[in-house]
Amino acid sequence: MPTTSTIPSEYIHATEFADLALDIATTMLASGAHCGRITRNLNRLAKPWNLEIQMQLTFIGVVMTVTSEFDPQHTVTRYRNTPPHSVHLELLTEFSRMTWKAADGDLTFQEVVQETERIKKISHYNYWAVAVAVGISCACLCALAGGSFTDAMVACVAAFTGSIVRVFILRNKFNPMISFVIASFVTTLITGANMIYGWGAAPETALATAVLYLVPGVPLINSLIDLIEGYLSSAWNRALFGASILLCIAVGMTLSIALLGINNF
Repeated sequence: MPTTSTIPSEYIHATEFADLALDIATTMLASGAHCGRITRNLNRLAKPWNLEIQMQLTFIGVVMTVTSEFDPQHTVTRYRNTPPHSVHLELLTEFSRMTWKAADGDLTFQEVVQETERIKKISHYNYWAVAVAVGISCACLCALAGGSFTDAMVACVAAFTGSIVRVFILRNKFNPMISFVIASFVTTLITGANMIYGWGAAPETALATAVLYLVPGVPLINSLIDLIEGYLSSAWNRALFGASILLCIAVGMTLSIALLGINNF
């Protein structure tokens, strides 16, 4: 039995903490955190209140068991689905900072709850700004691949347009995989015109680089990290998700290339 000196000044029931921890875990999972990061953050958060956490993390949900060291017979198990996946690295950084503050005793449980709600409301970057950044990055990739200034501009316009189209589809609640197919189709349609009319010196570079903004880098990287750290279920789920996106990109490009009649790509 723990001594009186080890009892925290604030006693938190396992059920209360389980609900909060599930909220944080599913939000971080949907925002692009790998399983090891989520586990470390929540174990750090549980430590000040002498709670023990056991988790099973998958791509679509989290199973969590919370046990209090002062009431080991009272074990709480909860499950919650993740919200739609959308990479949000600023949110992950804020959660990490919050858990460190809680571990250092700078936050009470209620302050952690309030901070969690604040962090969840942090908005993404403006999608117009993101689309501009996407266009510029694809133009730079085109130039690095040997494309001319004209090729780079075509890649920029194509990536910008495809990014806006994808956001429009997602905001209308269509399946995310459909958004990748259509965005890839639209982007390739614009760069394909560059190949047909020969506007640039190396139009094939624009066709190949303009769709790179759709490549699912975060899920694929997290899949490898989870595999290395032993989270095999999540690793395979992320790998299949990333592979599905790559397939959707290929389908969109193939449809566009077939429609334009390009046979030398």
